[in-house]
Amino acid sequence: MKKIGSVMLLSSMLFVAAAGTAYAEDTQLDRAVEEVVGTPYKWGGTTIKGFDCSGFMQYIFDEYGIELSRTSRDQAKMGVEVAKADLRIGDLVFFNTDGKGISHAGIYLGDGEFAHSASKVGVSISKLSDSYYKNRYVTARRVVDEDTFLKMSDVKQ
Repeated sequence: MKKIGSVMLLSSMLFVAAAGTAYAEDTQLDRAVEEVVGTPYKWGGTTIKGFDCSGFMQYIFDEYGIELSRTSRDQAKMGVEVAKADLRIGDLVFFNTDGKGISHAGIYLGDGEFAHSASKVGVSISKLSDSYYKNRYVTARRVVDEDTFLKMSDVKQ
């Protein structure tokens, strides 16, 4: 009986260790975002001195050679629409935060999280399941091709 218990304990420890390493590896997109997390919000901002939401997205996507429109409203017309259930790393997510249509945007990072530049906190990572964003979610768009997706989702250091 002790042998079975030891094997089960060892198996569960290996499972936990393996699960931990799967989440410890950041994607290339995660690393690009992490470099600017904490950058202050600046209305109309498109540089590391300060970003608004669409300027932040332009900055990140420029690293992959993708030119995005200047405003979140125009960005929401780019690429192809993606169902919320089909989101993948690099998709653009859009919100109605002012009651007048699309007014905020972010970049989907996977696992229900997205990066954005918010007026009160600057560049940060939030969850789509947060009630504020869940209630204001409008749509998502895919603007990256398969090769760019593979680059963004690459976990090589």
